Amino acid sequence: MLEDAAEIGGRLALIKVVRLKPHLKKSESFRIYGRANIERWIEPGLITPRKDGYHSAVWRIDRMEVEPTVKSFRI
Repeated sequence: MLEDAAEIGGRLALIKVVRLKPHLKKSESFRIYGRANIERWIEPGLITPRKDGYHSAVWRIDRMEVEPTVKSFRI
């Protein structure tokens, strides 16, 4: 668990220095973590997709929201 916390902390540091995007497109998260997993975590509210704007705007998922969820489910 300590190793997971260190990894997440490292990712947070990379996001803060703009080496890593703070959000993933919904399609990127599907590809990386699997569509079924992402949809399973969205349904109960473990992760929250956000829209950039209106109509055809891209859905994004906060990387710092999905990473701990992934670690807790050990994918």
